[in-house]
Amino acid sequence: MAEDQNPANGPAGRPRVVLGVSGGIAAYKAVEICRRLVDAGVHVAPVLTRGATRFVGPLTFSALASEPAQLSLWDEASPIPHTKLGQGADLVVVAPATAHTLARYAAGLSDDLLMATLLATRAPVIVCPAMHTEMWEHPSVRENLATLERRGVEIVPPESGRLAGGDSGEGRLADPAVIVARVLERLGHTARRDLSGRRVVVSAGGTREPLDPVRFITNRSSGKQGHAIALAAAQRGATVTLVTSSPLTLPSGTGITRVDVETAADMEQAVGAAADGADVVVMSAAVADFRPKATAGTKLSKEDGIPEVVLEPTPDILAGLARRRRPGQVIVGFAAETHDVVERGRRKLERKGVDLLVVNDVSAPGVGFDHDTNEVVILGADGSATEIPLTSKDAVASAVLDRVSAHLDEKRSTT
Repeated sequence: MAEDQNPANGPAGRPRVVLGVSGGIAAYKAVEICRRLVDAGVHVAPVLTRGATRFVGPLTFSALASEPAQLSLWDEASPIPHTKLGQGADLVVVAPATAHTLARYAAGLSDDLLMATLLATRAPVIVCPAMHTEMWEHPSVRENLATLERRGVEIVPPESGRLAGGDSGEGRLADPAVIVARVLERLGHTARRDLSGRRVVVSAGGTREPLDPVRFITNRSSGKQGHAIALAAAQRGATVTLVTSSPLTLPSGTGITRVDVETAADMEQAVGAAADGADVVVMSAAVADFRPKATAGTKLSKEDGIPEVVLEPTPDILAGLARRRRPGQVIVGFAAETHDVVERGRRKLERKGVDLLVVNDVSAPGVGFDHDTNEVVILGADGSATEIPLTSKDAVASAVLDRVSAHLDEKRSTT
């Protein structure tokens, strides 16, 4: 055993979670759960059933998790892998948990590695059912769930939504963000609860500035990065207000207050109101720089000729927030650039007067708008520059909040 390994924890004392994956179509979402837990500093040991491997490959989990995926009671070097996994776990989570898995667990069967691990652990267990609506509502499934709950197993119930085969109804696996938040909460993961008691405002999405009742000026921002920051802040204990122009939905159970806006003026008003009592404001929205000076009252038509559109600048929301910030408040801006990224970012940071500016090159492959990935440089007013190579927007969100948390600590020590 390595010197920094504790049987009850992962390396360097990180909490150790056994992630059980059973054979349902929702198994692909377990990949996201695995990645999010690792990003949160958890040591993840994946255990896949034979059925799970029909939907996802063990190599994927081995690449993302803290140790290689395990599949069998008989193929491992250890003669008792289930005992090692069960005794070493701080928590076991099964996602997805199929009707078959729930039945076997309730009956106390131990015919594969996952079932044996569940019986060989004294750690808390969370199961996340996922199945078709008719199966979810079947009396036998409900009785098995009741049995498990009586034994102290925590259930993260499924959501309503689109199911396999095109049907819609209850039975869809809970959103990965909700499952991860529940796991971290159960672990008492204080290392990542550094924003507890803090009020955080996040803006997201690209604003729409109307030309006429049916047309508008906008940009390619999807709002994904801002939504990722809002979710990450909530998971770290903050009370979050998300001001967004994005159509993206938030997972249920996040506790985030959402304010939907459309124009730059709408966003200025909503963010300004929310920022008054906030500890942190993260302006990740892509606010339009210009808007039509006048909006046509009726739809513009080719028959009327080419309209003359006069543009005027929109309010500088970020600079305004920085000018009227309250003591100790941390303000973060975002800048999407296509050239001279760091140089232009430095000038913008100084011009706006913010604490941090997150800048990216949206002309690079896989970066920024419409992508699930991002590559950024986090610039600080103190002259620092933290480069985050191409990674998920969730990981970027975590890196940004790490810097925010450090700034809050610095401001607290100087006030």
